Amino acid sequence: MGERNGRERWQERYARSRVRDADFTTLSGMEVDPVYGPEDESAYPGFERIGWPGEFPFTRGLYSTGYRGRTWTIRQFAGFGNAQQTNERYKMILEAGGGGLSVAFDMPTLMGRDSDDPKSLGEVGHCGVAIDSAADMEILFDGIPLEDVTTSMTISGPAVPVFCMYLVAAERQGADIARLNGTLQTDIFKEYIAQKEWLFAPEPHLRLIGDLMEYCANEIPAYKPLSVSGYHIREAGSTAAQELAYTLADGFAYVELGLSRGLDVDRFAPGLSFFFDSHLDFFEEVAKFRAARRIWARWMRDVYGARTEKAQSLRFHTQTAGVSLTAQQPYNNVVRTAVQALAAVLGGTNSLHTNALDETLALPTEQAAEIALRTQQVLMEETGAANVADPLGGSWYVEALTDRLEAEAEAVFARIKRLGGGEEATHAIGPMTSGILRGIEDGWFMSEIANAAFQYQTALEKGDKKIVGVNVHDRSVTGDLEILRVSHEVETAQVDVLAGRRAARDERAVSRALEMMAGQAHTDQNMILAMLEAVRAEATLGEVCDALRAEWGEYREPARF
Repeated sequence: MGERNGRERWQERYARSRVRDADFTTLSGMEVDPVYGPEDESAYPGFERIGWPGEFPFTRGLYSTGYRGRTWTIRQFAGFGNAQQTNERYKMILEAGGGGLSVAFDMPTLMGRDSDDPKSLGEVGHCGVAIDSAADMEILFDGIPLEDVTTSMTISGPAVPVFCMYLVAAERQGADIARLNGTLQTDIFKEYIAQKEWLFAPEPHLRLIGDLMEYCANEIPAYKPLSVSGYHIREAGSTAAQELAYTLADGFAYVELGLSRGLDVDRFAPGLSFFFDSHLDFFEEVAKFRAARRIWARWMRDVYGARTEKAQSLRFHTQTAGVSLTAQQPYNNVVRTAVQALAAVLGGTNSLHTNALDETLALPTEQAAEIALRTQQVLMEETGAANVADPLGGSWYVEALTDRLEAEAEAVFARIKRLGGGEEATHAIGPMTSGILRGIEDGWFMSEIANAAFQYQTALEKGDKKIVGVNVHDRSVTGDLEILRVSHEVETAQVDVLAGRRAARDERAVSRALEMMAGQAHTDQNMILAMLEAVRAEATLGEVCDALRAEWGEYREPARF
């Protein structure tokens, strides 16, 4: 960085950056600076670990302007019923000011099964949208130009075939595939660790993820093929430190996967993004986000050899904590969500989903979804939170929490690597990958999260931890909410439509495409092109996944007592 004062470096970056045309004053009209920090950095030993926004180690954010350059993206997670119903909800979100879309899929889709599969009975369209084929994906985004809207898809087990359906839908719109921008979750490690929505054993999943990373690096440079997810780890009961450590460890393993494929880390690492939970301990959450950026930057530079700032930068989406919502006194959930959203903003999130007040009971109604959206807009437009980069930077409490979380995460990284045999790990991909696979096999992650969840539940039952409306202040005048109910007719109609599509397609073309794809399962060929051909022929999600299950088998978690 040279001998220049950090403030001077920041000022040079800020002067070269684009700033929004907005009012950066307090409610009373007081001018505020874009960032605050010491005039004399030498008076603060170790200040380089805090630093300035837009420079390594990015503790204070990725951009010198903070949100003055660009605010976070409002990316509301939505999906229910069939593709047409969800399409209407997406249009409502975009018209109301949402900046991007995030697709919630129903349970059969998440498990790689069609709507007419016997195991799908009663689940079609209930926790998200039902997607059986590329035709459904076309309807899902009808009238929404995919070249112009960033789209996130929260799915991991069958992520690659679902992504192929998304590409085919974009092709049918006439979109330039190379210009698509968005994020696919794809993070299979967190499924074994926490969420349990896998199809195969870890190795075949990693093979598909490697194929996807190669394809996107070569064909869709702006698209992020992996969103490493700590959200589900936290929702399963982990602590903030565990969420931070397990998520970043998973991210390091995917870096090792890319390197094992011969990919250039400075080229593929910017395509990795992250997805964190924002829980209720306000300052701990702010510190967690700051520590995540610092750890990632240092490991990417010092361990994995990333040279560019883009490859060292951790970009992340945040969702407020669904597990914190209560069925009792549900309007309290609006307050909880607002506090969690503010923590994410002050921690420097790049995009944000705010949960609706009724999500603990059902999928959100339009009114509840609008309140969740307006929560972000109030934070963005009325609070001044977007005026100053890292406004809590330099707080003794926040900096101490940031350091503490970083130290705890480093201890976990060392433990994971020991599980896999340390630097001498035998797994071909790398030492962190080896440790994660061993931790999954041994049930170590599950055990650690279960212990953390048990300790928290015990504290609740003793009254040491309090939840308003549940174990304290539980008297209320609030009546029952009107909730969204997905009719069984949605499932019946979806199954009928699927039958009609099967009858109308070229079965021989489908069979040939599936056979070609399956034939590549035990080769070194990249499977994306073959999978795309199957999807173009209107092969269903279940058919694609079943063809791969026949080659690779299904994964069953070992019984543990």
